[in-house]
Amino acid sequence: MGLTYFKRYRMEIDLLGRVFPCPRLPAGYSLVPYRDSLLDAHAQTKYRSFRCELDANVFPCLGDRDGCVRLMSEIARREGFLREATWLLQYREGGETEYCGTIQGICDKNGVGAVQNLGITPGHRGQRLGTVLMFHALDGFRLAGLRRAYLEVTAQNCGAVRLYERLGFHKTKTVYKSAEVAYA
Repeated sequence: MGLTYFKRYRMEIDLLGRVFPCPRLPAGYSLVPYRDSLLDAHAQTKYRSFRCELDANVFPCLGDRDGCVRLMSEIARREGFLREATWLLQYREGGETEYCGTIQGICDKNGVGAVQNLGITPGHRGQRLGTVLMFHALDGFRLAGLRRAYLEVTAQNCGAVRLYERLGFHKTKTVYKSAEVAYA
């Protein structure tokens, strides 16, 4: 094991006067608003989205099923948790239903929206599903009366950085997160 530092960007977006032109969901997909009974579904979807990704090294709980349950429970218990900015994405084909995307939102102590863990499971990527989830979360922040929102993203996650820039986020700060990483 060794200590590694991961470069991360804080990215922000102004919500005032913004209308988010949300793309249509492909056939079979639908959005599910947050309810307490879906906490485990959010956690499991988070785990399936991040377990083999870089962020599971930065935040080891994302690479562990129980860690994702603990993380989702902590998010949902936070004083500023915003149900209206928290969504699941489900896919139905035949008689089968699968949760394949998740996003959570909180209002931080400064009254700013904070995006938590936007994740799409690997088999459902590349269809603008992350854009749909993000726009619904941002709309939830706006409806809650928030004027700004932010997120943090690992700089090496180039696809996510490009997505967030395309959606209107801009980099405001660079931070470094230390993490224990096993060397092979």
